[in-house]
Amino acid sequence: MDDEIVNGRAWARYGQHHLDRGTRLPEVERLDWGFWGTGPGAEVLGDLSGKRLLDIGSGTGRYPAHLALAHGATVDAVEASPTQHLRATARYSEVRGVRLVRADAVNFLRREAAPAYDIAYSVHGFGYIDPHQLLDALARRVREGGSLVFSVLHTNSSGASPEGTVTPREEILPLAGGGELTVRMWVLSPLLWEDLLVEAGFLVKHIAVLRAPEQSDPLACTLIMAHRRRR
Repeated sequence: MDDEIVNGRAWARYGQHHLDRGTRLPEVERLDWGFWGTGPGAEVLGDLSGKRLLDIGSGTGRYPAHLALAHGATVDAVEASPTQHLRATARYSEVRGVRLVRADAVNFLRREAAPAYDIAYSVHGFGYIDPHQLLDALARRVREGGSLVFSVLHTNSSGASPEGTVTPREEILPLAGGGELTVRMWVLSPLLWEDLLVEAGFLVKHIAVLRAPEQSDPLACTLIMAHRRRR
């Protein structure tokens, strides 16, 4: 089955699971590029006041709302899952500076009406989308010199290392209260991510591997900071 279909169905079920449970997450006080509340936050995005941002895979909308309210940014929050989008609109539809968009990120970026962005970012959403298509679309919409910052899975909870080829693999998406869903993710080595970014017209400024606080936990994320190359 097509990767996009697999992921679309999984995230629709994930969002519906939390709608059925009535899950209400607390407001965030900072961005968390990993899973542990440690490491850098919004400061890696630079000064956000008056900047136009794109959130790729914005989920429940907590991060776009935080960046608009606490940092004065204007954020287009793009989420493909109808149920995750519903969770976001139920809570943040009235937040000034946030536009919640239900759309496939690549299709949204390829629209002629899509604006240019000072900063595009993604917290864990980047790895669910074909990077060739997504980076090509982003290169058209991030302004020259603008930033692209995203975090992706590096090593999963079973200790599986990142891939050395641009190929998606099956990963597990756990459900609160028990159960799990299967998704397909591009879990790539930092070097391969850098190659893809350069090919698409971006220059990498910094790559960091964010690891779990407990040494016994192999789960890790890669945080990548890049900017669009000037002509």
